[in-house]
Amino acid sequence: MKWISERDALIAQTMAFVQSVTGKKGDFRPPERPTAAPDVLVETVTVEAVSVETSAVEIKPPQIPHAPPVIIPPARTSGDFRSEMQARIANFRKHQERFEREREEYCAATLTRLRAAIRDPSLRPPAED
Repeated sequence: MKWISERDALIAQTMAFVQSVTGKKGDFRPPERPTAAPDVLVETVTVEAVSVETSAVEIKPPQIPHAPPVIIPPARTSGDFRSEMQARIANFRKHQERFEREREEYCAATLTRLRAAIRDPSLRPPAED
């Protein structure tokens, strides 16, 4: 329970400091404390607001490195865009045809091995018991 009272005291002290810096007095409401059992010792902490004076030192914001400028490609004509799209589509179709051809070759090779194993029992893998 001691940590709860310390936490509440820290919150109250922080809010008092914030109010003294900003000048707002009415916004702070202390946190609600749970009702304690009669055999629990509850400490009450008094917090005083302290005014803080600062010297007139100019504070400069941190320097943020500038990102390199974004290079925008020159505007394409519709012919350039169309020819690029046609080239990409043709490349995609070549890939798809290659994948289809490889699948067909793999399937044919697998079926050939399977048919050979059915015809010649010596090619079959040994049966596990």
